[in-house]
Amino acid sequence: MRIQLGSRRRRLSLHRALVATAIFTVIGLLVLTLRSVDPSTHLPITTSDSENRDANPADITNLRSDSAQSLKTCATVEEMGEAFSREFSEESYRVRNIIQNHFAINGASRVRALPPEEFCRHGFVLGKASEAGFGNEMYKILTAAALSVMLNRSLIIGQTRGRYPFEDFISYSNISFTLKEIKHLWRQNGCLTKYGRHLVIRIDDFQKPARTNVLCSNWRVWEQPIIWFQNTTDAVAAQFFLKNVHDEMRIAASNLFGKPDDLHHRPNVFGELMRLLISPSENIQHAVNWALSGGADPDIALHMRMLMNRSVRAVQAAFSCIRKSVENLKLTSKPRVVLVSDNPSLVKDIAPDLNQFAEVLHFDFKSFKGNISGNSHVHTLNFRTKDWGTAPRWVAFVDFFLASRAKHAVVSGAHRRVGTTFAQLVAALAAANSLDDRSSAGSNFTFLSSFQSNLLAEGLKNQIGWGHVWNRFAGTLSCHNQSKQCAHTPILPPAWWDGLWQSPIPRDVHRMEAYGIRLSGFGTFDDNQLHSFCSSRKQFVLTVPLI
Repeated sequence: MRIQLGSRRRRLSLHRALVATAIFTVIGLLVLTLRSVDPSTHLPITTSDSENRDANPADITNLRSDSAQSLKTCATVEEMGEAFSREFSEESYRVRNIIQNHFAINGASRVRALPPEEFCRHGFVLGKASEAGFGNEMYKILTAAALSVMLNRSLIIGQTRGRYPFEDFISYSNISFTLKEIKHLWRQNGCLTKYGRHLVIRIDDFQKPARTNVLCSNWRVWEQPIIWFQNTTDAVAAQFFLKNVHDEMRIAASNLFGKPDDLHHRPNVFGELMRLLISPSENIQHAVNWALSGGADPDIALHMRMLMNRSVRAVQAAFSCIRKSVENLKLTSKPRVVLVSDNPSLVKDIAPDLNQFAEVLHFDFKSFKGNISGNSHVHTLNFRTKDWGTAPRWVAFVDFFLASRAKHAVVSGAHRRVGTTFAQLVAALAAANSLDDRSSAGSNFTFLSSFQSNLLAEGLKNQIGWGHVWNRFAGTLSCHNQSKQCAHTPILPPAWWDGLWQSPIPRDVHRMEAYGIRLSGFGTFDDNQLHSFCSSRKQFVLTVPLI
């Protein structure tokens, strides 16, 4: 009996040991699988010895190397920009066709002629802007246009007291509706009286994370006739749908914007939309032609956002970037460079030096005899002088359409933050204009960012704000103490952190938590956690009845 009991105990102990081993193995695998990426973890990016010899230790920190190979833990802006040095013409052609086909079907001329029952079932997206900063306000309209493509709806451009935003300076194409016309057609077609369909606007505010449904709802099945996606002041909001929990929304978004983790092949979505939606008003076009003095379009545009500052370093870095662009173009004649800045005096200061290797163009509004102010109430407010500059507001629109005539490159420089929404839209429209249907000239178009060294003392850390093109690269993977940089820049600013060398700043990690996303130090997050967040939250629905 003792022998049997001892044998039984040994079998029981062995069984318990096996069970315990299995449990610890499973727990270990779960920990490894679910562990968030530690920002201090070294990236497995290797570089050759020759690259290490060329690197300047004073310019690049956090770089470990040994005799065999080095393991990089950060990148310079130029290294980050290598992903955007490839041509984007093929993807932009694809998106151009998508946009043109969409508005051929959902444009105003066709939709207003639909049979009453079909019209009353049709959906619309409202884009409404004020007359504040041009870049932010234009993104509101462009985001609505992009959303109309994703949702297969028609576009409404909102008016204020019967006027389009910036109406004296911008002409809008006839492919969109006004809200006034939609109300008229709704009554004319008897949508309420015959078909019992009320005209209702569903409002979703992107800047209210606790209420927005941008990540958690399938907008393609919303039944309200009009959708208004509010406060979409940059390129980010529309691209949030790339991470929507519903497959249908993600597919619609990626079909337009491309995959967020493929930074090499991103289409010029907002440039193509602008090309179709807006053009300079007659007076603005007259001023643009006056600035060109009957000559050819500029080869390069330089935009300097100086905030009333005259930084010598910023100018020197921009000159270096222009020289680099000129060398890459290999032009046979002196390049024509148009200068645009919120500080008009800066343009006159730097033009003589730039004239040494380029033909300089700029719009001298004080010498221009035309009257463009019109009936608009857009004027320079004293409290916005530092932000917008001292020139009359209408000058910015001449500068915008003049700079967007650049055939080969746009260079963005700044006193503080490079690649503002204004510069982004200049580059996007210029790239779209250069993408001629009969040639591949657009494939050579480049968008460059010029950084002086003092802006990079802490890497891209200070490029805060979702409206700035380098914000998604501003985290821990950005090297400190870089020398001046002239970097290829995304023509479509990324909204996520899926690409190589992208990492968030703490401020954005905290901000994304409100949207239900817990970012790691490298910008990754758990899809299952987002699904769980969306399943547990109450869907917020805000509607406003019109008829």
